[in-house]
Amino acid sequence: MNAETERTSERSGLRELPLGLVLLGGVVSAAVLLPLLWLVGMAAGVGQARALELLTSSRTVQVLLNSALLVVGVTGASILLAVPLAYLTVRTDLPFRRFWTVAVSLPLVIPSYIGAFAFVSAFGPRGELQQLLTPFGVESLPAVYGFEGALLVLTLYTYPYVYITTRASLKSLDTTLVEAARTLDHSRWDAFKRVTLPQVQPAIAAGSLLVALYALSDFGTPAIMQFDVFTRVIYVEQQIGRDYASLLSLVLVAGTLVILAVESRIRGEERDAGRQSGRADDRVRLGRWRWPAMAFPALVAGLALAVPLAILALWLVGGGSEYATTLEFEWQYVTNSVYVAALAALAATLAGLPVAYLAARHDSVLTDAYERLSYVGYAVPGVVLGLALVYFGNRYATPLYKTVPLLVFAYVVRFLPQSVGSTRASFLTVNPQLPEAARTLGRTTVGAFRAVTLPLIAPGLLGGAALVFLTTMKELPATLLLRPIGFDTLSTFIWQAQKAGHFGAAAVPALVLLVVSGLSMLVILSREGYDVR
Repeated sequence: MNAETERTSERSGLRELPLGLVLLGGVVSAAVLLPLLWLVGMAAGVGQARALELLTSSRTVQVLLNSALLVVGVTGASILLAVPLAYLTVRTDLPFRRFWTVAVSLPLVIPSYIGAFAFVSAFGPRGELQQLLTPFGVESLPAVYGFEGALLVLTLYTYPYVYITTRASLKSLDTTLVEAARTLDHSRWDAFKRVTLPQVQPAIAAGSLLVALYALSDFGTPAIMQFDVFTRVIYVEQQIGRDYASLLSLVLVAGTLVILAVESRIRGEERDAGRQSGRADDRVRLGRWRWPAMAFPALVAGLALAVPLAILALWLVGGGSEYATTLEFEWQYVTNSVYVAALAALAATLAGLPVAYLAARHDSVLTDAYERLSYVGYAVPGVVLGLALVYFGNRYATPLYKTVPLLVFAYVVRFLPQSVGSTRASFLTVNPQLPEAARTLGRTTVGAFRAVTLPLIAPGLLGGAALVFLTTMKELPATLLLRPIGFDTLSTFIWQAQKAGHFGAAAVPALVLLVVSGLSMLVILSREGYDVR
């Protein structure tokens, strides 16, 4: 009974929690939670009758239906693309499998708003394709704007989430079970439905929920495609009246929380499913379809990669000088992007240290709460976070409004989970007895951490910082809402070029962002042990 009481005491956080770190973790958790509380306060200022009127209006219903339709459509289309691609590159003898594995993963490095910008330039009215076809009597092309355009672009740049998780699951699949089904006279399709699909279903679901979360929170693509969803309407409304924007923001946060709850449940089921081992070399022979099967990954990769790269090349070669007098790119925008991204990476790393340490070293209700609260940023889309901080800056912190510190704070709240997750994983690899041994040799707690623990967790710290840096470079809505006046970054300049129709001016910053995104993919691949065999 005493042992049980002791375990309960430890679990409730009553023993062995370092007071200093507990206080630091509490400050970080409170800071992360504050923007959401400010948003609730802003919405609470709307009268009950007025709030009910706004939330039940035909426009709100239409925005809700549009957002739901886009999330469902993008998620379903991503599954239809990703699962066959994963099966082809893992379980079959598809030619050049290593090349196609990389090619169909690369769309993840292209920010969706750059993809949308490129597709509008290629297929929109008076676009590049229209100009090529005009001499042949083609007067117009089907509209690229609206639901169809947003669905196409978001699918092309989010399906790799499903592809990567499904591919990883297929690589660990026990192929002897598939062969056993084949010996019982099941066709390959029946064996896939009865054996393969149930085993990879948790991975498909996990990737699909990431796609759904992205589709619900994305701002750039629906805005460029002129399709009214939560994020686009919130951004427009906050410039007119913030009552409606704040109410829609709460609805959007509620939607993302639902998706995150489902995602957490699915991940738990995936862990419970365990991992199998089998003969990875036992692949399905495609026979005469072996070479024609390459058309599918070629079509997907061609649309997702070739179109934006070709458009950027056209802009770079022939479009930049035409708009030099009205919208000119300056390398200061790169410096600004690097500056705020570096500050965000440093701040997120420092803020994540106490939370990650407590989560890794102390199993208690309090430390669990700190870790969970650090992930609030995942439930608050950038446009909502920006709106909350605009409200805070206007009402309570005027000196901070439209300043770099407030912008960096938004980045830290948004991307702190990347730092906490990476740092916590590094702490778990360090034997707690090592710093204990250093303390018995006369080192202080801080000295033991600096001499023993810090060098061992440095790779995790740097990995988390790199992810925060790279995702900050691409962040659009929070930057648009919170950047200081006259402080342009790569993402905001690309947005201005898109709004002004000055396509050529966007070539250089878009290419720089693609390089940065490529580095992000390298970080993911190197840290996750992802291979392309």
